[in-house]
Amino acid sequence: MKRAIFSCLLLTLSSVGLAAQQADPREGKILVLERLWNEAQVNRDAPALDAMVAERFVNTEYDGEVSDKTRFLSDIRDPQFKPVSANIQDLKVTFFGDTAIVIGTYHTKGTYQGKPYDHVGRFTDTWIQQLGKWQCVASHTSLVKK
Repeated sequence: MKRAIFSCLLLTLSSVGLAAQQADPREGKILVLERLWNEAQVNRDAPALDAMVAERFVNTEYDGEVSDKTRFLSDIRDPQFKPVSANIQDLKVTFFGDTAIVIGTYHTKGTYQGKPYDHVGRFTDTWIQQLGKWQCVASHTSLVKK
């Protein structure tokens, strides 16, 4: 009897462990949106980014500059902004109800106002799901030493 109870307990704990290891099915959607975001930045695709960010979006840049959605999209459209690449890695998504927090690292290259930039840093993006659609409500970047 003790062996049967122990076996059932072990099986239950194993099942719980496997369930904990499985990713939230929403994670794939968020990761796709993060990659589309970077592609849109490199291509300076303001309409694509407009669809991804909420009306009350807040962006905090590595240098401390804070902007709203209008300013963020204006910066993307700026002809002096010429990104060449934007890569992200080490992504981790954590869900809190209909909110997803994404952290990771990024590496961007390009020129701005004729001056080259090569930034390596960490980022945090906050996404919310409303009416079945995910939108980014806040983004923050911080530079790290190369």
